[in-house]
Amino acid sequence: MTTANQGNTGQQQVPQDPAPAVPPLTPAEDRQWATIAHFGAILGALPSLVIYLIFRDRGPFTAQESKEALNFTLPLTVIFILANILALLPLFGWIFGLGAVIVWIFMTISGVIAGIECNKGRPYRYRFNLRLL
Repeated sequence: MTTANQGNTGQQQVPQDPAPAVPPLTPAEDRQWATIAHFGAILGALPSLVIYLIFRDRGPFTAQESKEALNFTLPLTVIFILANILALLPLFGWIFGLGAVIVWIFMTISGVIAGIECNKGRPYRYRFNLRLL
């Protein structure tokens, strides 16, 4: 018999937890991460996606608001990227470049307004939002 426990007769091994449980967010932290998810619109969909994936199980307000921010910024980020690619066209590229700037300004201003409301502890709903998630 070849086992790792040959020399320990009579002793039982205690099973260990695979990972310690992550504590839930405090109400202040919950509001803070929800606010950051909306303010992250200045960078597109990436901040709200990261916050949603990391904190959705730790705070209900953060889960709700980061999902709202992700649903708002994801389509606009795709449009922004496509407009920037199309801005490379030789003749009418400037129109797409201008469109990309307008989309970014709209996304940024909307994110700041939503972040201010979340910082006050109020849930925010964007007027124009595709609820994909």
